[in-house]
Amino acid sequence: MPLSLCALERRTLEDQLASKRASRRRWYLLALASATGTFVAAMPFACLPVLFEEISGDLNLSLVQVGAIWGASGLATIVVSLIGGILGDRFGVKRLMIFACVFVGVTGALRGLSGSYATLAATVFLNGLVRSVVPVNITKGIANWFRGDRLGFASGIMGLGMGVGLMLGSMISATYLSPLLGGWRNVLYFYGAISAAMGIFWVFSPREEPSAGPSVPSAAPARPPLGQALRELLRRRGIWLISLTIMLRQGAISGLTGYMALYLRDRGWTDASADDTLGIFYLVSALSVIPLCTLSDRIGSRKAILFAAAGTTVVSLGLLPFVDGAIVWLLMGLTGMFMDSFMALSSTMLLETEGVGPLNSGTAVGIVFTIAPLGSVFAPPVGNGLSRFNAALPFAFWAALAAASIVTMALTRETGRRRSRSAGKLTA
Repeated sequence: MPLSLCALERRTLEDQLASKRASRRRWYLLALASATGTFVAAMPFACLPVLFEEISGDLNLSLVQVGAIWGASGLATIVVSLIGGILGDRFGVKRLMIFACVFVGVTGALRGLSGSYATLAATVFLNGLVRSVVPVNITKGIANWFRGDRLGFASGIMGLGMGVGLMLGSMISATYLSPLLGGWRNVLYFYGAISAAMGIFWVFSPREEPSAGPSVPSAAPARPPLGQALRELLRRRGIWLISLTIMLRQGAISGLTGYMALYLRDRGWTDASADDTLGIFYLVSALSVIPLCTLSDRIGSRKAILFAAAGTTVVSLGLLPFVDGAIVWLLMGLTGMFMDSFMALSSTMLLETEGVGPLNSGTAVGIVFTIAPLGSVFAPPVGNGLSRFNAALPFAFWAALAAASIVTMALTRETGRRRSRSAGKLTA
């Protein structure tokens, strides 16, 4: 009997140590995924809007061409996101991130070799093809490593990484890095080298662990065939509504961020002040994402935060053409406050949607990230084209897109604890 008790205690101690190691491993992978969002997905992407003035002067680009180039990356996301999600489900996040980081770096550096509108659009599109694999699979990874009450918080950490990257890319690329490195081309080479170097960290990262949620049965469920998994996911109404919501919201935000610095320079703002406006937008977003995602976990509602985000965007975009000075910064800060949290919580809603689990989460994210970037493809060039008639018209167009996202979000079911409690009462 004493021997049995000792064996039981030893086994309990071993289980506790294994649990602690698994927890440390998950948090390390989360930190690495967040850093990948910063240096691979965000900074090389956010640098383009603030470099557009220098690039357009060098390559003789029109404002509509600038908008089309800005939308080319979103077009690439449409093409490859579903494929990237399927590959992540089949081969795992770690393997795919090693590949993605290296090729994001190579294709990102190729943008610096562009000598015309056509070559720049092509290299931006090519870079977007590979870069689009990154957010899909780090979102999938977080879904597998964290479930339950910690998922919103973990998504907020990932959103923070993206937000910091977007902020730094917009604040330092044109104002500091371009003069320091000798022009926009060298800035793109620099970001390419950093992205490729991130692949080394994934090579030496620990192996992936399954979800941190409830215990998994010893006999893992069989992975459904690809066609069957796609059909089941495409029949989910929630996936389509979340896709449309992100598409409309992303179109509004992409149009705003690609246009704002050029708009303010035309109104007489200095280059540094115009760039700092985007920096404030991304800074407030980075500072707000974890508190807002944590608040969502505590109140048990994702939609409450998402409605606040959409409403604030509509109001801010409607007012921006009629204000100047510090009020512009205030409105940009209010809009930016919800940017990363909107993406983090809408992705969390997707991962909590009925029918989306560890075996097909990458494919589900891929479906959404295939539909959602349509907003980033058409909204910037259409909005920029409207500026020919009046410089304020783009803001009205993008505000209308944000207003439409409120409608689609209203039709989407809550997935937080508030929804779970309501379902429990109905079945009681």
